[in-house]
Amino acid sequence: MKKMLLSLMFWAGLTATSAWADPQMGEQFDQVAQQITTDQPAKIEVLELFWYGCPHCYHMEQPLDAWVKKLPADVYFKRMPALPNANWAPMAKTFFAMQELGVLDKLHSQLFDAIHKTKSLNPADEAAAMDWVIKQGGLDKIKVEKAFKSFAVNMQMNKAMQTFRASGATGVPALIIDGKYITGSSMAGGNETALQTADFIINNVRKDRAAKKK
Repeated sequence: MKKMLLSLMFWAGLTATSAWADPQMGEQFDQVAQQITTDQPAKIEVLELFWYGCPHCYHMEQPLDAWVKKLPADVYFKRMPALPNANWAPMAKTFFAMQELGVLDKLHSQLFDAIHKTKSLNPADEAAAMDWVIKQGGLDKIKVEKAFKSFAVNMQMNKAMQTFRASGATGVPALIIDGKYITGSSMAGGNETALQTADFIINNVRKDRAAKKK
């Protein structure tokens, strides 16, 4: 009887693993509301939608960074701030201004820490965010102010708003794969499972592309 129980437990474990290894459309991931144009059509794009004020996005940073470093050459990763409402606009503008100023890579993680670790920055305060970028980036005040108010940043803000709407996302962090599929921590059941679900989608997109070339 003991051996039988152990055998049943073993097969139950295999079944659970198998079920998890094959995420289901409409459960762990879904199609986007409207297809999103990708930057590099020759590659499989993974787009993260996030908000600096989101604690779940903050906790996603470490596993996501490790995952991105291991992506194969045919996969392209980019970030975009989610912009579902005006409350998230200050941090979206800060992201694009830092990008315009060439300090995004340097300050991205530091900005997350300022909000969630040291709690020294309010994500709803655009003026405070501007001062923070000036100080942490060692940048000229007038140059930073111009970046925040620039046409390029405003264009990116509009694009972020349209992308979020097209994605059909209901929360962040969310991952958009190939402009067609969406998954995320809440959908997949955690940060790690979201990344593994993304791997599953990437592999299937790669197979579909290979089949179409035959």
